[in-house]
Amino acid sequence: MDEQDEQPPRRSRANWILAGLIATFGVVVFVLTVRAGQGDSALLFVALPVLLAATLALTPGRSTHGRVFTVTTIVLLLAAVALHEGAVCVALAAPLVYAVAHGVTALVHALAKSSRTYAIVAVPLLLLPGLEGTSLAPRVSPEQRVEVVRVVALPADQVAARLAAGPRPTPVRALPLRALGVPAPDRISGDGLNAGDRWMFGYHGSAHGPGGHLVAEVESSEARHVAFRFVQDTSITARWFTWRHADLRWRSIDPGHTEVRIVVDYRRGLDPSWYFGPLQQFLLAEGVGHLLDMTRLR
Repeated sequence: MDEQDEQPPRRSRANWILAGLIATFGVVVFVLTVRAGQGDSALLFVALPVLLAATLALTPGRSTHGRVFTVTTIVLLLAAVALHEGAVCVALAAPLVYAVAHGVTALVHALAKSSRTYAIVAVPLLLLPGLEGTSLAPRVSPEQRVEVVRVVALPADQVAARLAAGPRPTPVRALPLRALGVPAPDRISGDGLNAGDRWMFGYHGSAHGPGGHLVAEVESSEARHVAFRFVQDTSITARWFTWRHADLRWRSIDPGHTEVRIVVDYRRGLDPSWYFGPLQQFLLAEGVGHLLDMTRLR
C-alpha cells in the first residue's frame, strides 16, 4: 500500500459548505426547540442527531463512526447543561440518540456509495420521525396507564390500616430506579383514606432550583377501594410525565394474604412515543411499586 492510499480523502469546498449548512441548521433547530418549550420532543432526541450524523457522514474522512460517537457525546453533555437536565434524562435519551446517530451514519454512507445526491435527499426524509411532539406533527398516544399488582402477607384489615396511616420516606429498592438516580420523595406528609384527605410527596432540591412537591387527594372512598386525584405538581419529575389519576383496590385472598392493585393514569412528557412510551411505562411501574413500599406493603 503506497502513501497515497494511507492518506484520508480530502475534503472539498463543497463538502465544507454542505457540512456547514447542515450544522448551522442543526444549531438553529436546537435553539428554536428549546425556546419553544419543546426540549422534550422528538425534534431534539431524533432530528438533531440525524443532522449531526449526516454532517459527519457526508464529510470525507476516516473513522466516521468514531467522530459521530465523539460529537454525539459532546452534544449530549451540552444539552444536559443547556436544558438543566440531570443524569436521569441524559441516561434515558442516550441509547436513542446514539442509535439514531450511528444508524443514520451507516445509511448515508451506503447511499453515498451509489450517489451523494441520494444521500443528501435522504436527510430530510430521515428527519420526519423527529417531528413528533412539535407543532408540525401530533403526539402519539401521550395518555398512558400503568398497573401494579402485589400480594402481601397481611390480612385485608391490616392492609387498610397501613394505607390509612399514609406513606413514609423509604429507601428505593428497585434496581432500575437506583441505577438511574431517579428522584424519589424524601419529605412525605399526610394520611387517611377519606374523601378530601391529602398525601404530599416532597422532592429534594438541586442547584437549578427547588425539587418541588406532588399533592394527591382522596377523590372517593369505598370499601377496599380508594381513588386519588392529583391537585398540585411542582415536582422535578413533572417535566417527564404528568400524574392524572390513581385507583387503589385490595381484596382478601385468604386470611393471611391480600392482593393490592393500583392503576395510575399519566401523561407522557417525552417523545418519540415508540421509545419513551415503553420506557416510561416500565419506570413508572417501578415507581408505583416504590409507592407501595412507602405504605409498608411489601
